[in-house]
Amino acid sequence: MATKKTSPPMNIIAHIHTDFSSKFGIPRQSGLVESLTGMIVFEPEYRNPSAFRGIEGFSHLWLLWEFSEAKRDGWSATVHPPRLGGNKRMGVFATRAPFRPNPIGLSCVKLERLELHPELGPVLHVLGADLMDGTPIYDVKPYVPHADCRPEATGGFSTPVKDYALEVVFPEEWLSYIPKEKREALCEVLSQDPRPAYQNDPERVYGFPFAGMDVRFRVRDGVLTVCEIEILSGNP
Repeated sequence: MATKKTSPPMNIIAHIHTDFSSKFGIPRQSGLVESLTGMIVFEPEYRNPSAFRGIEGFSHLWLLWEFSEAKRDGWSATVHPPRLGGNKRMGVFATRAPFRPNPIGLSCVKLERLELHPELGPVLHVLGADLMDGTPIYDVKPYVPHADCRPEATGGFSTPVKDYALEVVFPEEWLSYIPKEKREALCEVLSQDPRPAYQNDPERVYGFPFAGMDVRFRVRDGVLTVCEIEILSGNP
């Protein structure tokens, strides 16, 4: 019987900073809301500018990261994909659910720019990330169109729900609380329906933190209406 090999530990090379301080509200896939901004700050030992030579020639990047807020002891062979209403089980390897044998996520983001920060070294500014603020990053790889794009690919059970979106009503009295540079991203996040798929109470008020604000809303008949914005403590 072969001896089981021990895998070397994976090093966290960076952390991403986003407008999401909790899991609730984060788009369920990367790229669904491309106006979302993110900033990847590398650990000191990975701040050698030479490690980023040539990266600006790529429009998109792959991020390999840790589901740091979704760790569990053990794993389940089947999970409930959110967009299937939470009442249908699929095999874990047929989904991108966070509860996996290894808590590793994969996201494709758009590279906005590379900044050479005087204190933080090379910093990647990206768009469209589906990650919580502070998420650990294991690796960054370029997206290569001729190898990574497969126009003939099929989407399995995800195809019927790919165009799902809510109409968003954002009263001006609450919209005025949102900085102009954050409005487009927030409206797109809301249109993706942040609620758990199994909840559909039109009287219930939901909420999630975004860019230092608590955003609260109701959903009725496919229309999401923002009903309150609260500035969280410590924010202007």
